[in-house]
Amino acid sequence: MFVNFLIGLREGLEASLVVGIIVATLVRADRRDLLPRVWLGVGLAVAGTVALGALLTWGPYGLSFQGQELLGGILSIVAVVLITWMTVWMARTARGMRAEVVAKVGAALASGGLALVLVAALAVIREGVETTLFIWATVDAAGGVGQATLAATAGIAVAVVLGWLVYRGALRLHLGRFFTVTGAILVVVAAGVLAYGVGDLQEAGVLPGASSIAYSLEAILSEHGSVLGALLFGLVGYTSEPTWLQVVAWWGYVVPALVVFLRIATRRAPATPAPDLTPSTQEHA
Repeated sequence: MFVNFLIGLREGLEASLVVGIIVATLVRADRRDLLPRVWLGVGLAVAGTVALGALLTWGPYGLSFQGQELLGGILSIVAVVLITWMTVWMARTARGMRAEVVAKVGAALASGGLALVLVAALAVIREGVETTLFIWATVDAAGGVGQATLAATAGIAVAVVLGWLVYRGALRLHLGRFFTVTGAILVVVAAGVLAYGVGDLQEAGVLPGASSIAYSLEAILSEHGSVLGALLFGLVGYTSEPTWLQVVAWWGYVVPALVVFLRIATRRAPATPAPDLTPSTQEHA
C-alpha cells in the first residue's frame, strides 16, 4: 500500500508540476485561449493510462501459466528500467525543469496551438505509463489489485493538491530533497521487482535455476506466514526462499543503482525550491 501511494505521489507530483508550468507560461503570455488544449492533452493522457492499466489487469487471463510468467517477468524488467531512468533523469534535471518545460511550450506555440495538446499529453502519459507499469509489477508480485489502485489513486490525488498549492503560491517544496528521498526508496523497491521478474522468467523456463534456492528463511520470516515478512514482501519484494539468480539480480542492481543515483542527486544544491509557478498579477486582475 505505502509503495503504491509513494509511486502515485511521486509521479503525480512530477506531472502536476509540469502541467502547472505549462498553464502558468500560457497565463503569463496572455494566451488563456489555449488552456482548453492543454486540458485536452491531459485528458487524453489520463484515458490512455487507464486503458493501459485495464489491458495489463485483464489481458493476461487468456494466457497459459508459462505465458503469464513470461509476460510478468518481461514487464517487471521494463518497469525497473523505466523507474531507474525516471529517478536518474529527475535527479539530473529537477532544478532546470521549469526552463525546459517553458522552452517546449514556446516551441509548441511557434508550431501552432495544437502542439500544446501533444506537449501536455506527453508530460502526463510518460508519468502515467511509468506509474501503471510499476504498480502492475508490484501488484503482480504481492497481489491485491484493488488496494494497490486505491493507494496509487490517493497518492495521485495528494500530488494534484500539492501541485495546485505550488501553482497558487501557497506552498514551496524542496524538490531536490523530495525526489532524492523518494528516488532512493524506489530504487530499493525496484530491486525487489527485478528479483521477482527474474523469478517469473525462471518459472517460465526462460532463465535457468528455478530450483536452485540460495537460502530459506521460511521457518522464521515467511512472507506469507508472518506480518513482518508480508510487510517486507510488499515494500521491497522480500522472499524467504529466493533463487541464487534472484539474489544476484537484487544485489547486482541495488548497489550500483543507489551509488549512481545518490552521486547524481547530491551534486545539486541540497535545498532546491519548487519552480515559481505562480501566474503574474494579470491573472488575478
